Amino acid sequence: MSSRLQSLKTHQNDLLKLLPIIAFAVPLLWLYLLEPATFEAMWKGRTFQLFFIWLIALELILGWETLQAGKLQKLASAKTAVFITSLLLPTLYVVASYYWGLNGAITNWAAQSHIQWANSMPLSIEYLAFAAMFGAIVYLSFGFKGLKAFSVPAFFLVIVGAIYTIDNVFPYGQFTPFQIFVPTTTTLAAAILNLMGYTTSITYAQNMPYLTATDPNSLASATFSIAWPCAGIESFLIFTVVILLFLKRMPISLKSKVGYFAFGAAVTYFLNSLRIVNIFMAGMVYGENSVQVQNIHFYYGPLYAVAWIVMYPILILVTQSLWRKIRKTKQAAATEGQPASPNPA
Repeated sequence: MSSRLQSLKTHQNDLLKLLPIIAFAVPLLWLYLLEPATFEAMWKGRTFQLFFIWLIALELILGWETLQAGKLQKLASAKTAVFITSLLLPTLYVVASYYWGLNGAITNWAAQSHIQWANSMPLSIEYLAFAAMFGAIVYLSFGFKGLKAFSVPAFFLVIVGAIYTIDNVFPYGQFTPFQIFVPTTTTLAAAILNLMGYTTSITYAQNMPYLTATDPNSLASATFSIAWPCAGIESFLIFTVVILLFLKRMPISLKSKVGYFAFGAAVTYFLNSLRIVNIFMAGMVYGENSVQVQNIHFYYGPLYAVAWIVMYPILILVTQSLWRKIRKTKQAAATEGQPASPNPA
């Protein structure tokens, strides 16, 4: 028994590092059992929360050697009680949402406040609440250094929750600061469709672009209005926050950071245009209101950009590692090629 306690004390720091991810893995598993379909939807769903868990794991892997969790000196202390309570908060939030009427209260408040998508407000608040709880857990686990180390997953949840809230309050492209970027994306999508042999036309009504694509062979056509969520503006915002926070921690030159950001932003923007293209292709083949269109709209389309956003930091790390190896190889070759210094007389 004493040897087990000694082993536990020895590995206490490693065990404490894993608690933030465990604190959210449990409630997310519970949510999956309650509403599995919500984890199959990227837009107004919980798939982003799975990426949140992935980002925590990535930060743990990258900072495992440098992260130092605060030690729990006394199990009966007030500090320990607060820490344990913070770990239980995400699970208690799920209990309150589904068993104590919290989701219903949020929906009723949103409806009374004349919010268009009142039924979607509980999910938006859930993202924001999880972000606040995660920040509290990280602070209690690692202090202020932990908040900096885990800033990417925390801001990821904040941005998703804020974007969902904005769309609930200002639906159908009414939020002009985001909608202003949509015409350019629509034009690029139309250009791609034209290159693929389709004919397109764009009209506007109340700041909303309407794109029509027609297959000249089958004469099948599809027309969709394009709001900023459809154009993938949310994925571009997520990319901006995640990559800027990530690059801020990278020990590379400002020129390299600008280059990485510009390249990643260009790819994200192009993927958002392909998202629209795929919706129109499915609409021409299966119909505008088909299941295939809905799947691309709510899941596969957003998945393109988010998968890229999640993988891009890894790509940056790999390229930096390769570049360091190449420089070391060049330096070693240059050193070997230099003539030996003559011995002094």
